[in-house]
Amino acid sequence: MTTDELTVNVERALEEIRPFLNNDGGDITLISIEDGKHVTVRLEGACTNCSVNQMTLKAGVETTIKKHAPQIETVINIE
Repeated sequence: MTTDELTVNVERALEEIRPFLNNDGGDITLISIEDGKHVTVRLEGACTNCSVNQMTLKAGVETTIKKHAPQIETVINIE
């Protein structure tokens, strides 16, 4: 998979999860993809102060990204 294809797949995953974040007053932005396997995102809005944002990141965002791009190994949030 090319870098462009990987980016499209990760963005597609974020579009899938975004409505759930928007419903709670949050959002998410793709920051980078390193070495074709490490994704950095930024949780925004209400998600920045949410007490369960790490659970959302792992159970929601990371799972959805890996569904669209199985080669992704890690997903981290930067503030």
